[in-house]
Amino acid sequence: MLGAAAPLRRPQRRAWPERPAGGRPPPQEPRAPAAVGAARSSAAAPEERLRRRRVAPLAAAPPAGAGEEPLLRGIFEISKRSCDVVLSPRRLRWSPILPESPAGDSQMVLQAQEEIIEMKDVFSVKLKRRRFVGQKKGGTLLGITIFKCLNKEENKLTDCAIHLNNLSEDHCHSWFRHLKEILNGFQNRPKSLKVFVNPSSHKREATHVYYEQVAPLFKLADIKTDVTVTEYEGHALSVLKECELQAFDGVVCVGGDGSVSEVAHGLLLKAQMDAGKDTDYIPTPVRAPVPLGVIPAGTTNILAHTLYGIKHAVTATLHIVMGHIQPVDACTFSTPSKLLRFGFSAMFGFGARTLALAEKHRWMPSSQRKDFAFIKTLADLKPEECELSFLPLQIPQEDSNENGRKKKEKIKKKGSKDQWHKIQGHFLNVSIMAIPCLCSMAPRGLAPNTRLNNGSMALIVVQNTSRTEFIKHLKRYASAKNQFNFPFVETYTVQEVKVQPRLKSGLDAKENTYLNAASAERNYPWNIDGDLMKEASEVHVRVHPQLINLYGVNTDDLESSQATCSCV
Repeated sequence: MLGAAAPLRRPQRRAWPERPAGGRPPPQEPRAPAAVGAARSSAAAPEERLRRRRVAPLAAAPPAGAGEEPLLRGIFEISKRSCDVVLSPRRLRWSPILPESPAGDSQMVLQAQEEIIEMKDVFSVKLKRRRFVGQKKGGTLLGITIFKCLNKEENKLTDCAIHLNNLSEDHCHSWFRHLKEILNGFQNRPKSLKVFVNPSSHKREATHVYYEQVAPLFKLADIKTDVTVTEYEGHALSVLKECELQAFDGVVCVGGDGSVSEVAHGLLLKAQMDAGKDTDYIPTPVRAPVPLGVIPAGTTNILAHTLYGIKHAVTATLHIVMGHIQPVDACTFSTPSKLLRFGFSAMFGFGARTLALAEKHRWMPSSQRKDFAFIKTLADLKPEECELSFLPLQIPQEDSNENGRKKKEKIKKKGSKDQWHKIQGHFLNVSIMAIPCLCSMAPRGLAPNTRLNNGSMALIVVQNTSRTEFIKHLKRYASAKNQFNFPFVETYTVQEVKVQPRLKSGLDAKENTYLNAASAERNYPWNIDGDLMKEASEVHVRVHPQLINLYGVNTDDLESSQATCSCV
């Protein structure tokens, strides 16, 4: 036999070129770092493809600020591209994994653009599965879907979905748990809501709006709901009086201005009852225990426009889902003997008589009814003779915080009679508003000089004038011109108002007798938040700062800029 043969030499693989200090780490199989617990098996399918494509290894996670230590890092397929995904308590960011040049030159590696979403904009996360027709549970796991709230043009909000695909059960469940923990940490987001739906509002569209647009988003956000479809006027009020509000995180009303006014009144009245207050006289009411959400499904939708800047059911729903809380001033409307109701705005005179006439013609379609009432009341335009007493808003000059607080307390305690101002005369309309009252017919607002929570009311007095001049004043609301720039219009910023109607002088005995009977029957109409009231000859209105929280934002802070999203 021949001598022992020399051992065969195994051909050596060509090594990856070394990286300079501070460059990319030495080549490894693409896998999530051990520090964040992503094993090779958790992303086996994407990594196998990456090895075949000979991609550059994952770059080190960019340094994060204080409190931004990565929680998880792994590989997902997003928009049909394998991506390096990093999760921190405040952000989720990812960038595509690009192939390296064949020569291994790090300078030739293209820099992939990193995409980021803020976790505060995410409202839901779900495991994505493929199921057969009729299959309700189980199925093949495909990955994770993240649902984000997106700002669009004209103050609109919409939802978009971002799909993170990975077939590993352990990998997806780990990410799912961490994402849910982050979402559960947002304090103001509701988990349980009491919902009132008025099926008779506007074109009877409230039920359709709720079940087609609102309920699916509540379900997606894992919000439990208890729904009451109201059957008669005052139904929501009676339910709220008996409702255990501590079982809910908020109350939602789907309807028009009248429905919202009733629910807001019921919510605040229930708070007074639970606090043991005398509901006939409430000089200092307690705040509502839970926020109120408004889903616009009426004709004018003043409160929805004021909170969201637009009539859009999905936008209103997403403000509720995201837990956007806005403190809002509210008013008490009372007679010398009892509380009439809580509300945000009121009109006496033309605005009230128009609503009263519209309510008498409920058999007409909504738009026709209101147009008819407006034209008819304008044709029969008559002033109201009354006395207005009001307490102007006192704004102390604060030399320091301490001195400012002392002065403010003195003003509140003082309230003496010599501070009250009185005007008497014939007025076509008197408006008392604690909020700006935006709507499509008045984009600047019926009371543009007030705010949602500045602790004051706007008193707008339109004195008697010709029909032509009054129409000019009304037209200004729809334009950019100042609707108060008329000699017969006066505006005041006030804390309290008393409206005392007077019997008209110079009338014959028959008409005077009629007016006396009307006064005795308390037939003076009031338009309170779009709801008709005929209660008293004298009404006392007080503003109470930040008495209730509403789901929404301050429209002064809204931005109309368009946004982009990598939704797939």
